[in-house]
Amino acid sequence: MLLTKFKCDAAKPKDKPYKLSDGYGLYLHVMPNGSKYWRMKYSFAAKEKVLAFGVYPEVAIAEARDNVDRARRQIREGNDPSDLKRRQKRASSEKSNNTFEKLALAWYGHNKPKWSEGHAQNILHRLRKEVFPLIGDSPISEVTPRMLYKHVQAIQDRGANEMARRVRQYVSQIFSYGIATEQADRNPAAEIHSLMRPFKRGNYRALEYKDLPSFLQALEHNEARLMRQTRFALKLMLLTFVRTNELVLARWREFDFDNARWVIPAERMKMRRDHIVPLSRQAVEILKELRDLNPFNGKPNAEFDWVAPHISDPKRPMSNATMLGGVRRMGFKDKTTVHGFRATAMTALKEQLGFAHEVIDRQLFHAPADPLGRAYDRAEFLDQRQNMMQDWADHLEKITKHTQ
Repeated sequence: MLLTKFKCDAAKPKDKPYKLSDGYGLYLHVMPNGSKYWRMKYSFAAKEKVLAFGVYPEVAIAEARDNVDRARRQIREGNDPSDLKRRQKRASSEKSNNTFEKLALAWYGHNKPKWSEGHAQNILHRLRKEVFPLIGDSPISEVTPRMLYKHVQAIQDRGANEMARRVRQYVSQIFSYGIATEQADRNPAAEIHSLMRPFKRGNYRALEYKDLPSFLQALEHNEARLMRQTRFALKLMLLTFVRTNELVLARWREFDFDNARWVIPAERMKMRRDHIVPLSRQAVEILKELRDLNPFNGKPNAEFDWVAPHISDPKRPMSNATMLGGVRRMGFKDKTTVHGFRATAMTALKEQLGFAHEVIDRQLFHAPADPLGRAYDRAEFLDQRQNMMQDWADHLEKITKHTQ
């Protein structure tokens, strides 16, 4: 007689397990602790086997019978239901473990040795911020062109066209790596390349010289209530006009206070050569204040010796976005970026202080256009650059005092 819900519910535990049969090998196995399990007894290749279908009442009678019908169909087709179940479970496990984030981190680890430290940090930050939250947990096989297109389009909609381009580029490279390592079968990012909205790349917004006094005043008075480390970092960016990554990834071991020099190692420079940054008196003073804020006190052999550590986690360097966020809070979002300080300094040094273009260019560490220029020693114009950096710091100090 077929089982009913009433019979299943009324089945009470006994001292030993017992079975309530339903038909076609299906039975409810009642255990001494009161648990009730659906089982199916069947024969395959002249062997008696048992297939599990779950726990009653989580699996209702109708569902258990559907499972029996499916198992009997598999047997008629010459397949062992238990074997198929094991293979499906293994495939499901492999699929859930083979996520996009796992593939992306493998790609990152493969390429990191050939990247500069700053470039590697940037890529990982962008992946964690822009990509992983949306598709990181997705199995590789389930990431579709439509999914990527909607995501990239959303980035473009917020005006971050360059970020959208980079995200598509990174995802495409990750899938190409997956195909090469036999972890992926296709590259959905390559299929949306032609759908990307065209945009014109512009220069970084740079603070005009006429706005420099108001910016320095806002930085000095700090009505935006920026953290001290953020203010010091912004001041150093103005005084040294290095690239943002060159500052946030700086370590104390790179600084020679006795000779007022900062030597940025080649692995962190775009041109793969050491870059000497002469330090003004004002820059040295700020650096020493920063060092006093550092919980490791700038010890060269400290495990974490970032010049500008992350405020909440000194094991990490300050984020690029921290200074940019400071600029926005000061009310200069539409007037400049942190990278734009380089253009501001270049213009002012030429037009206000009268320094030669080649001296400024060498301090900005631009790549010389001619082969002879590329062969120049890294310390060319060092005396002139030392004087220039001090004059520039004095000029900024003078403007700041006049605005108070």
